[in-house]
Amino acid sequence: MKLKHETPMLDELESGPWPSFVSDIKDEAAKRAKNEKNVEYQIPTDVCDDLLGILELSFKHGRTHWKHGGIVGVFGYGGGVIGRYCDQPQNFPGVAHFHTMRVSQPGGKYYNTDFLKQLCDLWDLRGSGVTNMHGSTGDIILLGTTTPQLEEIFYELTHNMNQDLGGSGSNLRTPADCLGQSRCEYACYDTQHLCYTLTQEYQDELHRPAFPYKFKFKFDGCPNGCVASIARSDMSFIGTWRDDIRIDQEAVQAYIGGEIAPNGGAHAGRDWGPFDIQKEVIDLCPTECMWMDGKELKIDNKECVRCMHCIDAMPRALRIGQDTGLSILVGAKAPILDGAQMGTMLVPFIKAEEPYDEIKEVIESIWDWWMEEGKNRERLGELMKRQGLQRMLEMTNQKPDPRMVKEPRHNPYIFWKEEEVEGGFERDVNEFRKHHQR
Repeated sequence: MKLKHETPMLDELESGPWPSFVSDIKDEAAKRAKNEKNVEYQIPTDVCDDLLGILELSFKHGRTHWKHGGIVGVFGYGGGVIGRYCDQPQNFPGVAHFHTMRVSQPGGKYYNTDFLKQLCDLWDLRGSGVTNMHGSTGDIILLGTTTPQLEEIFYELTHNMNQDLGGSGSNLRTPADCLGQSRCEYACYDTQHLCYTLTQEYQDELHRPAFPYKFKFKFDGCPNGCVASIARSDMSFIGTWRDDIRIDQEAVQAYIGGEIAPNGGAHAGRDWGPFDIQKEVIDLCPTECMWMDGKELKIDNKECVRCMHCIDAMPRALRIGQDTGLSILVGAKAPILDGAQMGTMLVPFIKAEEPYDEIKEVIESIWDWWMEEGKNRERLGELMKRQGLQRMLEMTNQKPDPRMVKEPRHNPYIFWKEEEVEGGFERDVNEFRKHHQR
């Protein structure tokens, strides 16, 4: 069927080999126009049609036509709803209001079909029918509804679906985790349990914005980083181990002899010849901590940086250690004020054991400092960059560790506190005297 608006530029996005969101929105617009099931839509039926129209106009003008959302939400919650209004409601009345709702995703993003059907039926009735599974924070994203529907949707989610809104605004955003020990043999701690525990513990920080800006937790069960926490979260929990990688020497020889396919068989159609452990594993070790000693694979575990390449390449021969826990990294973010930056190591190893009191102490000491010293719209990583890692260590009572060094020093000067200089100088003098007296 013919849509209201001509969309030649959007049509180009349907011309490639990949599925297009444009096609999906067109299908939804056509479904709403026909309304063969006689659904009593609670928002304008041309919402998707006008969404395509305003997007085409944005492409044509090279700028957005969405205004700043302002304050909009549900009673008692400061987070979870992103206000959105278009700047041309007279031309696109279907998207005069187009609020986005964030809904907390289940741990590991496990769903059953009944829940998904219920969610889609709710959004078909009271929203645009357009969803994003999932946003970069992790939430279920419900795109496009009107102000009168917000409380109705919230009531349905909380009372009939046992579901909560996610975070938005200057607060704790919805924590996100990987599948963890529910399905992954590499997981070094129970990501889902820790994520759930901290989500419940910090509900007030999630729903009542009081931070200088957004704050994200993400939980990776191992250094493979399936949720990319090291790049996308103010506080990243990455599973690790502090003993030795376990080696099955027979399985190593089976890989070398071609009896077991490398990479878990993920490259079954590989045509690069027989597996070469020297070329494909040992030479690719970033710290060169592996070598073959005759027919035995050796690893200098003191030099291992847990990159996971060898374990991923030969999963039946190499296993993570048994003394497992997690590392805490802080300060990652996408560009806001000061460009993108990766997380910085704060706690090299900590056991992830209930009730997680040690982890909570680290979190709350960071929040106390950030809320006291952080400027408006300043992420934790930007505060660290402004005041320095040393200040962060002081505020969290962490001892300096070489593993915290992210890059070589730019500044050759080292600054000491007066009490450190005085005490250290006297100690050095006394040691010097003792040495020469002997």
